[in-house]
Amino acid sequence: MKITQADFIISAVQPHQYPDDALPEVALAGRSNVGKSSLINKMIMRKNLARTSSQPGKTQQLNYYRVNDMVYFVDFPGYGYAKVSKTQREQFGQMIETYIRDREQLKLQLLIIDIRHAPSKDDVLMYHWLKHFNIPTCIVATKADKIPKSKWDKHLKVIKETLEVDPRDHFVKFSSDTGLGRDELWAVITEAIGT
Repeated sequence: MKITQADFIISAVQPHQYPDDALPEVALAGRSNVGKSSLINKMIMRKNLARTSSQPGKTQQLNYYRVNDMVYFVDFPGYGYAKVSKTQREQFGQMIETYIRDREQLKLQLLIIDIRHAPSKDDVLMYHWLKHFNIPTCIVATKADKIPKSKWDKHLKVIKETLEVDPRDHFVKFSSDTGLGRDELWAVITEAIGT
């Protein structure tokens, strides 16, 4: 995928703030610090459009990035971060549920999992939620460069078994450092948005 244009558009909290130009949307969910911003930056070949932070839990709205005037990446707040208050966590949950349940433009949900760790309870909950709402889902195992290739299969097996992955869902190994999985993920996205 040749990226000719990528822009940060808006941080939205309420549905009335979402863009209204009817472009298809691909949303990203995952734990804080799982590499969502790095993944977006690698996908659009920009260093810092999506802000990466050493301080997990930075994203607190739905951040919209428009790419090539053909798709939005919608970055969710990371979940599972202890320093966020219970009230805030509940607000995030409601915001994300409203988006997933009601947003017609949502064509694909990326569930981002760090390949080095078994999925958390929050990951499992999110995956089962997506299945409940019949949202097309692609699981992306990030940070693949951080473990030897010989251990990939073992780690991927843990992820698939913990989530009880539907075999029809796409599953992509990804590295923001090496670019592994970028073309494959773009292929999944373009198929999902129908371009």
